[in-house]
Amino acid sequence: MNRRETGSIYENGVTLYLEKKGYRIIGRNVSNRFGEIDIICISPDKNLVFAEVKYRKDHDRFDPLEAVDARKIRRICKASAFYIGGHPELQDFQVRYDVIGVYDRDDIRHIENAFEYVG
Repeated sequence: MNRRETGSIYENGVTLYLEKKGYRIIGRNVSNRFGEIDIICISPDKNLVFAEVKYRKDHDRFDPLEAVDARKIRRICKASAFYIGGHPELQDFQVRYDVIGVYDRDDIRHIENAFEYVG
């Protein structure tokens, strides 16, 4: 199984996790010229959420939540701004950036508002 297939399996699990928590998924693996966003959803409290999903096979040595560095944050922010620009129906939402670490199938750690917008 390659990295994309593995990532897809864990993103499917995270999607189910979010739906159970009341999130409405509006996009997955959304790519544009600035980058890719793993999951785009509306939270139960009506925030527009751009979520980065991270899994590390060796999570004892490498915490998935620490894999989102400054370069990745800038890329996610630019991609999200471009996405919102193309979807006027979303422009009035409050935007939030979450990071979701997958440690095992049943161990998902969700950091809401993990970082602020960086232009």
